[in-house]
Amino acid sequence: MGIQNPSKNLNPNWAQLQEKLKSNEPKHYFSKHSSKPDTESESSLLGKRKQRSDEDSHVLEVNPLIPTSSDCSVTDVVAMDCEMVGVSPMGNKSALGRVTVVNKWGNVIYDEYVRPVDYVVDFRTEISGIRPGDLRKAKNFNAVQKKVADMIHGRILVGHALRNDLKALLLSHSKKDIRDTSEYAPYLKEGRSRSLKNLAAEFLSVDIQNGEHCPIEDARAAMLLYQKNRKQWERSIKDFSRIKENQKKRKNKKKPKVTPKL
Repeated sequence: MGIQNPSKNLNPNWAQLQEKLKSNEPKHYFSKHSSKPDTESESSLLGKRKQRSDEDSHVLEVNPLIPTSSDCSVTDVVAMDCEMVGVSPMGNKSALGRVTVVNKWGNVIYDEYVRPVDYVVDFRTEISGIRPGDLRKAKNFNAVQKKVADMIHGRILVGHALRNDLKALLLSHSKKDIRDTSEYAPYLKEGRSRSLKNLAAEFLSVDIQNGEHCPIEDARAAMLLYQKNRKQWERSIKDFSRIKENQKKRKNKKKPKVTPKL
């Protein structure tokens, strides 16, 4: 006896209901010949997620030159950068046009345009960023010089090629308190100084000095370069001082004692 097809024994209304339920089933994203999801749709969704992730990571990139603290106090370590203008008949003699000092957090504690004593022949705007209008209401050189001298006195002074900045300010600073990124051994290449732009790109992963220089940006870059190697830098200063002191003591011991004649 053969097995009867159960669908033939169903009530016509029940069969109709089954057909209706089948037609209302949700459509799945499967291909006709495979039980796997549509790979094209999946890759498209993943691509969008990756693109969104890349965009988010780009937004989250933080410029290390932007201070992370709002502290604007004069700290025990400060960084300075100056911009020069050209004086003398040929404009080839440098004079101070702007000076900026930042604290250890990178916050500006002093930033002034300076009116040189001599007539400005070349504003060197393409590098200095200084324009004639900037110096019309600029401060007197002597006033700026005194302010900067008071600010850096007794403090560690950070900068790049500071001899040029101090020369423009007609100031001196204790050698033991100078931290010059153009002279620090780990930042030299084959014993030669490298540009601040080059150091910032390699050690800070930031691009600076594209066109007109910004003394605030340059001072912050120098400070960050110092902070990056502060412990090692300070240790090397102490070691050098200790060696010099020991050499001095040995030299004094070798000197024969002269007994005064009666």
